[in-house]
Amino acid sequence: MKDNSHKRHVAKAITWRLVGTIDTMILSWIISGNPIFGVKIGVIEMLTKMVLYYFHERFWYNTTVTNANKRHIYKTITWRLVGTLDTIIIGYLVTGNAIIGLKIGFFEVATKLILYYLHEKIWYKSNFGIDKRKQ
Repeated sequence: MKDNSHKRHVAKAITWRLVGTIDTMILSWIISGNPIFGVKIGVIEMLTKMVLYYFHERFWYNTTVTNANKRHIYKTITWRLVGTLDTIIIGYLVTGNAIIGLKIGFFEVATKLILYYLHEKIWYKSNFGIDKRKQ
């Protein structure tokens, strides 16, 4: 039986990055009042998040945390911190206003948690890339 899980994981990664980027663009536009800032922040973030995520994965690949539950929790927390800090810095650099950067990062934490949960629920119901779901 052929394993199509790689196709599924790539599709999930792409759809999540699209959802995350659109979320950041909309939040940045609303908070800054400027749609161009929203687009700039979203595009820059899309690129930086891919690089940061790679290094985050490499870091966790080389750690000695072996307890799966602790590892998932720590990895989730550290990624959200890295991702939010990235958004705050980009928001500040694009707008020139640290408060706007902080506001975007603050609201992004809440929206990303909700959107990620919904994204996971949708993907859980999908059989794309799964030959047979484990029960």
